[in-house]
Amino acid sequence: MRVVMAITGATGAVYGITLLRELARAGVETHLVYSKWARRTIELETGYKAGAIDALAARVYNEDDLAAPISSGSFKHEGMVIAPCSMKTLSALAAGYADNLISRAADVTLKEKRRLVLLPRETPLHEIHLENMLRLARAGAVIMPPVPAFYHRPTTITDLVLQTVGRVMDLLNIENNLAPRWQGG
Repeated sequence: MRVVMAITGATGAVYGITLLRELARAGVETHLVYSKWARRTIELETGYKAGAIDALAARVYNEDDLAAPISSGSFKHEGMVIAPCSMKTLSALAAGYADNLISRAADVTLKEKRRLVLLPRETPLHEIHLENMLRLARAGAVIMPPVPAFYHRPTTITDLVLQTVGRVMDLLNIENNLAPRWQGG
């Protein structure tokens, strides 16, 4: 199984890092691209350097490399996840503006009718954000803001992050037991 991953500069880098780690543990071949601001956000929020995370991916690409394999529909994969997804990236996707590898790979994912999962990180949302999300949902993207669930009684931030990451993996049909599942009341 092969998944394309992107991490943008929105807050919430822990979602992308954790998903990348869990995909590697599940034996998924990941192809990773960071935005310039993702590298800075990773350092600010987590203490990691982006390079330390690279080892989790099968291949890492520069966001300016529009000739990378993931920029083509002929590159077969089961889906793409942008975690977190900045409003800048989301609006580029909604407008079909593929000016870097992240937006190009996501655009190709949509045109090839593959699963595209976006974890937008912004609050509150204004009308333009919502319209862009609606436009992308209508184009086939899954809009999944990382909203925490509490039915599994999380006690740590890691519990909250793993619940979201497990749901993303579910959307990609990747078996996982990252968080307890709802069993009824």
